[in-house]
Amino acid sequence: MVKIRPLGDRVLIEPVEAKEQNKGGIIIPDTAKEKPMEGIVIAIGKKKDKEGKEIAFDVKVGDRVLLPKYGGTEVKFNDKEFQLVREDDLLGVIG
Repeated sequence: MVKIRPLGDRVLIEPVEAKEQNKGGIIIPDTAKEKPMEGIVIAIGKKKDKEGKEIAFDVKVGDRVLLPKYGGTEVKFNDKEFQLVREDDLLGVIG
């Protein structure tokens, strides 16, 4: 269990690791791998409108989402890497 609570409209994402082998059976070395572009929502903050009323997020904990290639903040906690991004920066929900 991660003990990080995002503030505002931010979402904490655990990136899903890319497969080590492609469809043709070629093994891809670590140096050639691209940054993961999808992940699992671990925690969400609390969005509020101008009057202070809480607004619901479009994503929920456990959703698999598409991340922007660049953006967000990388966070390391207990030897695990996470992405902290604004909900508006997420590209979509998978499934």
